[in-house]
Amino acid sequence: MELGVMFWAGRDNLAELRAMGVQAGQLGVAGDVALNSAAAAEWREAIANAKFSIATVVCAYTGEDYADIPTVQRTVGFVPHATREEREERTIEACDFAAALGVKSIACHIGFVPEDRSAPDYIAVRGMVRRICDGAEKHGQTFALETGQEPADVLLRFLDDAECPNLKINFDPANMILYGSGDPIEAFEKLAQHVVSVHAKDGDGPPAGHPGALGTERPLGQGAVGIPRFVDALKRAGYKGSINVEREIEDQTQRLADIGMAVRLLRKLGV
Repeated sequence: MELGVMFWAGRDNLAELRAMGVQAGQLGVAGDVALNSAAAAEWREAIANAKFSIATVVCAYTGEDYADIPTVQRTVGFVPHATREEREERTIEACDFAAALGVKSIACHIGFVPEDRSAPDYIAVRGMVRRICDGAEKHGQTFALETGQEPADVLLRFLDDAECPNLKINFDPANMILYGSGDPIEAFEKLAQHVVSVHAKDGDGPPAGHPGALGTERPLGQGAVGIPRFVDALKRAGYKGSINVEREIEDQTQRLADIGMAVRLLRKLGV
């Protein structure tokens, strides 16, 4: 496994990440980040100078809001009708941007996939995913769906139904906890053959008596995921991809401190 960091364009500094002892990661691009040829040239120079490698370009989209589950359902990914066209175009643009950096995978949250395969939203989202996979395939890339917003069985059925060989999974164990969508170890074991990248993130489940609430993210090793068990599951499965520390809090100083602590923990666990 290659130990890396999930980092964000415009927020994180490659030199600070390298100082933590990592030299790889996933590059997150928010919806307002330029993905043109000039931006690609700047990033090529930056990663070369830092001797850093990027495993995945991760797309986020303008207008997404993770305040609670109903808000996620309304705003995130490919399910909201009003933003489908622009988000499809943005994701194809991200494929081209990633290709210019020599990156062979892109990823995103596509939103809550309906369980009913005859539902119009299911059919529309499946069509979008197929077209994006076609765009990624032109560059020899995989398109990875991030886990968490649906149980493993629903996601596995969607992958089978989409019938795209380059459609894969970016597995986030904490998201399974935060959304209350299943045990992360069991989910990984079901999905392992499709997993091309992994997040190292932790959290506790939604509070009892608060329907629609999300759980709370925690520093790695301090939540309900069971990080030692999760790393053991990766090893048992023979996983050879990247495992990327992700920490999403507003306080940048604390965020970087938590990332550094997570890197040290994963090293102790043999990553």
